[in-house]
Amino acid sequence: MTRRRTSSPERRPPNHDRRWRPADRRGPVCGYTLRGKTCSKRGAHYCEPRADRFVFFCAQLLVFTKGPHRRKPFLLKFWQEHEIARPLFGEVVWSAEWERYVRRYRVAHIVVARKNGKSEIAAAIQLYMLVGDDEEFAEVYSAAADKIQARKVFEPAVRMVQLSPALSRRLKFLKDQQRLVDEKSNSHYEVITADAVKELGHNPHSFGLDEVLSQPDASLWQAMTTAAGAREQELMFSITTETNDSASFGAVMIDDAERVQEDPARSPHTFAFVRKFPRTREALERLQRLFAGHPDLPVSLDLYDERNWKWPNPALDDFKSREAMRRQALEARESSLKENAFLQFQLNVRVQQVTRYISMDLWDACIGEVAPTPEWILPKIEGRKCWGGLDLSSKLDLSSWCLHFDNGWTWWRFWCPESVAPVLDEHTGGLFSEWVSDGWVTLTDGDTIDYDRIYDDVEADHQLFRIIDVTYDKWCGEPVRQEIVKRTNLTMFESNTTYERMTDPMKELARLLKRHDGELLHGANPVARWMADSLEAKSPADDPERLRPVKPNRDKVGKRIDGMVTLLYGIDGRRRGGETESVYETRGLTVL
Repeated sequence: MTRRRTSSPERRPPNHDRRWRPADRRGPVCGYTLRGKTCSKRGAHYCEPRADRFVFFCAQLLVFTKGPHRRKPFLLKFWQEHEIARPLFGEVVWSAEWERYVRRYRVAHIVVARKNGKSEIAAAIQLYMLVGDDEEFAEVYSAAADKIQARKVFEPAVRMVQLSPALSRRLKFLKDQQRLVDEKSNSHYEVITADAVKELGHNPHSFGLDEVLSQPDASLWQAMTTAAGAREQELMFSITTETNDSASFGAVMIDDAERVQEDPARSPHTFAFVRKFPRTREALERLQRLFAGHPDLPVSLDLYDERNWKWPNPALDDFKSREAMRRQALEARESSLKENAFLQFQLNVRVQQVTRYISMDLWDACIGEVAPTPEWILPKIEGRKCWGGLDLSSKLDLSSWCLHFDNGWTWWRFWCPESVAPVLDEHTGGLFSEWVSDGWVTLTDGDTIDYDRIYDDVEADHQLFRIIDVTYDKWCGEPVRQEIVKRTNLTMFESNTTYERMTDPMKELARLLKRHDGELLHGANPVARWMADSLEAKSPADDPERLRPVKPNRDKVGKRIDGMVTLLYGIDGRRRGGETESVYETRGLTVL
């Protein structure tokens, strides 16, 4: 077990002005003033005095309630202050509706391993939202799978109040109702149950959901977040450790948070602090790119190397014991069950052999040139050699056709029954309708896919391009193959998404993405990007080098990967070489 020093040099605070934010210059000079410090910025910006207010609130009114710092002032640790509190409460945007600057972040997710102080930072946030945010009739709620779990945030808040002379004078604790009441502002803070049906009458100023991994579904989160909107700057947040169920609501929320952390522009109103030990080389490289220079980054994929523990445990060596982690690591070495528990709860890892496969920064580096419409690419590919992939999926869902060209460009067609469009709109925030309108997806009439339209489009592409062969999913069925061959006389190879068929093309896709030298170009196809972002890979526990794509539970998570499957089929076809020698044959397949 590799050891590391438990002390570290003083870190310099980051330049918060360099944090990504919307390019929005609306609004007058901020002018917010606290303790003689006035913000002179305008537009979307980091307001230091507003961030100071939360930091001062914690330091001067709150104390730690347990652990080695109990009863001492709640001085935020470096990571709590600069990586959570200051961006969360300091980032503001101009609201034309309220005619004032308001907090940019309305949703926040904090995902770290256990015993890293999630409950106490959540309690501090809730108390600030109750009495420190200048909100009249504020309704503040904590919830979890049951009231016992929800009180793990509420009880530290109550204890903080009891140990604070100023707050204990201002707030009343109604023990029988599990409620803190602020009569000065007619505000209250209480615990609620996970029975969302009973919670629809609330008007939350702040809502905190504890341990998302325990939630059976999205009903409570949706009930409270959809109730927001009548407040100037409400905050809905979650705190959790990783789940072990990739199809659960918790997994979807954590995955979305990780994607926002990687690409803040996808949801500018959402804050994400996610610290997970990487399980794959790709995930480790992604962290090293996104957080270059961060002193706590893992250095390898060895879960027993102590140098890797700080990233998922930012409180390690402070109020989380390294010795305790060492004892659990020793036990984990002796038992696969204990190792899984160590991975999930101490390293914040989803204990399944399923991981995100494509880093979106690498995908975006392969745009080539942005194609405003699908037809824009045609002059670059017309008449060229290509290899096709076809996945018709279900009659009730998306179908995909992909052509991977010898000059690196990739062309997709997507078809979908019009009845499915509203469902996909819901899962993409209305983007799916835009993709249809812009020509990236073809809707077919009725409740089922129109195979004749697909046959017509494939036949048209056969006339336009030199298609060497087509790899198709065997579930498309023999009648589909026969009809396409009848119309085009194309050579078609049956395939599937097994380890045997997918390992090589998936590794080749990873190689192409890392090189981003023109061998793979996609023109920023928005539907393909959505699917690339959803692609997960699975490896057998005894052979991590073997790969296959995981098709998501469409009804639960609303993700689709059909375009990635057909791209892999196209890459597989090009590897076979077809009628001409390919670069893969002369250079050889790089094994990652």
